[in-house]
Amino acid sequence: MANKIGRITPAGTITEFPLPAGAEPWLIAAGPDGNLWFTEHSGSKIGRISTAGTITEFPLPTAGSRAWWIAAGPDGNVWFTEDIGHKIGRITPAGDVTEFPPPAGSNPLGICLGPDGALWFTENGNPAKIGRITTSGVITDFTVPTADSLAEGICLGPGGTLWFAEFYGDKIRPDLV
Repeated sequence: MANKIGRITPAGTITEFPLPAGAEPWLIAAGPDGNLWFTEHSGSKIGRISTAGTITEFPLPTAGSRAWWIAAGPDGNVWFTEDIGHKIGRITPAGDVTEFPPPAGSNPLGICLGPDGALWFTENGNPAKIGRITTSGVITDFTVPTADSLAEGICLGPGGTLWFAEFYGDKIRPDLV
C-alpha cells in the first residue's frame, strides 16, 4: 500500500507526499481554507495537507469510525462521513471535530454540498436513503424508491439537481431530491 497523497501538474509531473503509517488515505477534497483535506480510512482521522506538502492529522472522537467521503461546506468547515461510526462529521480549520448521528440504522457514505447550502449524503441501509444536514446539524431523510439499492456516491449536477448512484440498483437518479 502506497499510503501517500499525490499531486499531478497539467504537464503530468507527479509529486508524492508520504503519510504516517496506517493512515490509508481514501478521499480528498479542496477545503475552504486553501488546503486539501482527506479521510484516513483505517486511521480514523482527517488529514490536511498544504500545497507545500505539510501534513496535519486530526483524530476522530469515535475510535474505529472509518472516515469515508469528504467535502467542503459553505460554513468554512469540512464535512465528512463515518461509515463504521455511523455519523456525519464536521471539522473546523483548527481541527475541532463535531459528530452528528443520523437516524438509527444509517451508514453514511457519500457527501457533497447542495445548492441550498446544506450538505447532502447517501445512507447505505435497507431502505437506502439520501440525507440532508444543515450546518447547524439538523438532518432530514429521503427514502430511495429502489429497495436494497446501496446509495453510494452523490454530487451536485447542472441546474442545482443532486445526483446519486445506486450501486445495487444499477441506476443513477436525479429525481429524488
